[in-house]
Amino acid sequence: MGIMKKKSEHLVLAKILKRLAPKIGARVMLEPEWNIAGQIRYKDGRNRYFRYNTLDLNPVGAADISKDKDYASFFMRRMGYPTIPGKTFFREEWCKAIGSRRNIAAGFRYAKRTGFPVIVKPNSGSQGVGVALVHNEREFVRAMKLIFKNDKVALVQKPVHGRDYRVVVLDKNIISAYERIPLNVVGDGRLTIRQLLSKKARAFAASSRDTNINMKDPRIANKLRQQKLNMRSVPRRGEHVFLLDNANLSSGGDSIDVTSVIHPEFKRLAINLTRDMGLRLCGVDLMIQGTISEKPKKYWVLEINAAPGLDHYVKTGKTQEKIVEKLYLKVLKSLSR
Repeated sequence: MGIMKKKSEHLVLAKILKRLAPKIGARVMLEPEWNIAGQIRYKDGRNRYFRYNTLDLNPVGAADISKDKDYASFFMRRMGYPTIPGKTFFREEWCKAIGSRRNIAAGFRYAKRTGFPVIVKPNSGSQGVGVALVHNEREFVRAMKLIFKNDKVALVQKPVHGRDYRVVVLDKNIISAYERIPLNVVGDGRLTIRQLLSKKARAFAASSRDTNINMKDPRIANKLRQQKLNMRSVPRRGEHVFLLDNANLSSGGDSIDVTSVIHPEFKRLAINLTRDMGLRLCGVDLMIQGTISEKPKKYWVLEINAAPGLDHYVKTGKTQEKIVEKLYLKVLKSLSR
């Protein structure tokens, strides 16, 4: 991800913090050239810092573990949390550097044993970048090569199915919870998928939502092909066509707020997991068979995020904007301690 995109995303957080800080007698000073690093100065003279969406709140070691999907999954699994089995594989140069044979070819053999389709994703990535559901060797190799352009470690997992949720925890409290729905278009019986997608991209831009839909994303072409569709297809009126498998809002997904209906057991799960992973602020991503408002039956912890940027979420509606402002006001107060 380029610096200009990161800068654009970060400005949402910086803007919110600058507006909210005076409410508790604090002020925010931004580094002027790039506006990607800031200082929060409290009235008692104490300083806290942030860079991009990373706030000076979580311990460094715990935050670093959370960035590594494989390590985080290992520790969560050892503590009894249901995670998704998977294995890491490495870019060729990294294989040579660490003396490993776990390259793309080894990854394919693992995927074949596991059984297609499989999910491949950057081990340290975020916002759904590079995540792909692949069905055969050609798709697998292409997806791995794309990952290895920016990351030296890829994670291969068996997909799980259900509803995708993010629960944000701050200091033993649930701050927000929302269902994430993958990028999709709804047919009107007249426009093509390409035209519907362009219309959606324009709506994102009009709402100042910083989501870049890449029409040439091979994952979209693969998803359409699996449905025997292409960009020229015209969906029926009211027909939902899903274009990606991952539900990240940064990839064009939609959100439905569920903060007020989350089941108490899922609340406890998210709070306990955040504590057990040594974090104060955490986004817990869950895949649930059923809904988050029901007593837990079958579910998985997809991953955790120690810097759960809410820049895309805040642009999805007035309710979400208020939730995010309340969250960051609590974060500012927590940082002062």
